[in-house]
Amino acid sequence: MDRTFEEMLVRQCAPTLAGLKPGSLFCITAEDLENVRKKVRFWDQRLEVLGLSVRILLERREAGSALVYVYRGSQLEQSLGATDRRGFLVGMGYRGSGTEQMLDQLAERLSAQSDFPHEIGVFLGYPLRDVVGFIENRGQNFTCCGFWKSYSDPNTIQRCFACYRQCVNIYVRMYERGIPIEKMVIAA
Repeated sequence: MDRTFEEMLVRQCAPTLAGLKPGSLFCITAEDLENVRKKVRFWDQRLEVLGLSVRILLERREAGSALVYVYRGSQLEQSLGATDRRGFLVGMGYRGSGTEQMLDQLAERLSAQSDFPHEIGVFLGYPLRDVVGFIENRGQNFTCCGFWKSYSDPNTIQRCFACYRQCVNIYVRMYERGIPIEKMVIAA
């Protein structure tokens, strides 16, 4: 692993660890994916008491990589339960109402489709307008770009991006000072 699992967890998931968004995603490469699986199990158990879950959504053995998803179950459930988001996911072919069922379907789509399922933005807490805008515009014609491509009011989204960047910077500094990840998490 070029960067440690923990460093990736902090750098890529700080807004989720801080409770600012329901989920974050990162790709990690490793010579031995069993080590990644062990890290995922370790951190899932460690963060569960704080309201977070860690799971692998996709493994690519040939590339020696895994797509790791960190999420706040209660926040994600509330987000996915919103009428507009639920309707969007049903329209995209998702079935069932449980968060874990939806995540299982997302994982299946990640492994079965050659194209990345862009509805993943809903699971990451992106505004629905931006997820739909990205799909409809095939990633073009966005109003601004940062943590994702946005099709919303650029001023509002830029403030959100600035908040996320500040959060990442603070969390990375805390991590570099040796503060345990568990101490950085805002409990659900």
